[in-house]
Order: sequence, then C-alpha cells, then structure tokens
Amino acid sequence: MPDHLHLLVEGQSDASDCKQFIARSKQYSGFYYSKAYGKKLWQRYSFEHVIRDEQKSVVTARYILQNPVRAGLVQRISDYPYVGSLVWPMPALLDWIAKG
Repeated sequence: MPDHLHLLVEGQSDASDCKQFIARSKQYSGFYYSKAYGKKLWQRYSFEHVIRDEQKSVVTARYILQNPVRAGLVQRISDYPYVGSLVWPMPALLDWIAKG
C-alpha cells in the first residue's frame, strides 16, 4: 500500500518479542530513510494486535493480501510487487489463504 504497511509476524520461540521486533525495525528503517530523504518515514503511533489462533491468522493474512486488490491497485494478489513471505512460497501462500 502506498501509505501504510501490513505485517503478519510470528515469533519462533517463547523468547520472541514481536513488539520489540517492530520497534527496532521502525527505528532502523526510519533512521536510514530519514538520512536518505530528509523526512520521517513512520507516524508516532501504530496499531498492533496479538493473534493466538491459527484461524484468526488465516483471516488476517487474507485481509492483508487482498488489501491492494480492494484498493484497486492490482487485479490479482500476485500482481502486487510488495507481497510475499519469508516462510511461504507465493503459490503455497495463495493456496493456504484460499483454503483458510
């Protein structure tokens, strides 16, 4: 999306801290963006939600993936250049969403 970001992040251990991950990611990317472009990248506040149920993860992933289609930016999810996963290959991700 041109003006916001959606992430679905899953901790891989009991010691995972997703809020700390987001805070550090925003700090790092914001610093380098500001250095390159001379303006802020992130708003002060954001919205996060803890998901503890796999079905809710599917619903959330479907919402995130379909967002550029709903916004009229692309015809199909796979056409959006900024969609993807470090865990799921695109065909498997789209199949998982379709079955969810």
